[in-house]
Amino acid sequence: MEQPSPRSTSAPGIPALARFYSKLLDWPIAHEEPGYVVVRDPKGGVGLSFQEEESHQSPTWPARDGDQQMQIHLEIRVDDLQHRLSHALHCGATMAAYQPQPDVRVCLDPAGHPFCLWIET
Repeated sequence: MEQPSPRSTSAPGIPALARFYSKLLDWPIAHEEPGYVVVRDPKGGVGLSFQEEESHQSPTWPARDGDQQMQIHLEIRVDDLQHRLSHALHCGATMAAYQPQPDVRVCLDPAGHPFCLWIET
């Protein structure tokens, strides 16, 4: 099987969203054109791509019947949960009200996509 290309997410205002993830992950913007931006791990591997979607509706976390459901989310393993949470908030994330586990912090990116910071216990 072929390896997947960059993971894509859709949202309005993707240049700002791509800059958020670039700062959060310390990955440079590798490609940018109108309506499409890619950030890549400088060590190699699959990156993240962002495509413009003006009609995007942010998912609800946790999921509720009748609301926009989450399609996919990032799981970011970290060594120091509190430090990386502070960094994420400084980059522009918000902490979700519902936190399901003590070793995981669910945050929302500026477009409302949930992502998890987690530490191996």
